[in-house]
Amino acid sequence: MSKSDDHKKQREFEETAMDHTDALYRTALRMTKNTKDAEDLVQETLLKAYRFFDRFEKGTNIRAWLFKIMMNIFINDYRQKSKKPTSMSYEDVDDNYLYHQLKFQKTEDGDPEGSLFSRIFDDDVKRAIEELPDDFRIVVVLAFLEEFSYQEIAEIAGLQLGTVKSRLHRGRKLLQKSLWDYAVRNGFLKTKNKSVKGEEK
Repeated sequence: MSKSDDHKKQREFEETAMDHTDALYRTALRMTKNTKDAEDLVQETLLKAYRFFDRFEKGTNIRAWLFKIMMNIFINDYRQKSKKPTSMSYEDVDDNYLYHQLKFQKTEDGDPEGSLFSRIFDDDVKRAIEELPDDFRIVVVLAFLEEFSYQEIAEIAGLQLGTVKSRLHRGRKLLQKSLWDYAVRNGFLKTKNKSVKGEEK
């Protein structure tokens, strides 16, 4: 490759790919759970993306392409180095868990999940997401934080569409229960005999 071609490739890469660095880092941080590994993961992703930039089909979704590269690196390298994945049971979590738990709460819009989330800080939600097992955390992060479609998540994570939907459903159940337990423990919500924090008379 000539110097002019190399400069052209670098310019095109910077114009199309570098805008997504913040999003890549945000997701990398949720996946690796520490800043150093997140920074290293993003750097490896960008280096690999640049190396194979000539394989990227112009006009397609470069954001999804970058995330696919990052997920492959995370699954093949970082997750293998990590400790045994956290074991969490979701079978005992009802699909309508929040609706049952929040039946004593007054929600004007009929959205108990939204009501719960509105009373919990973003950092608490992110912490709860980080506690999910890897397989569930990947799809939850891509869907809820990065707003990828089911099909895009399937392509990024290398999963069947049905598997994505199943893991997202189960991950959401685990997240609901974790956030409910946190909210009650810290007094943000009331149960039968407890008041919402800040509403006690």
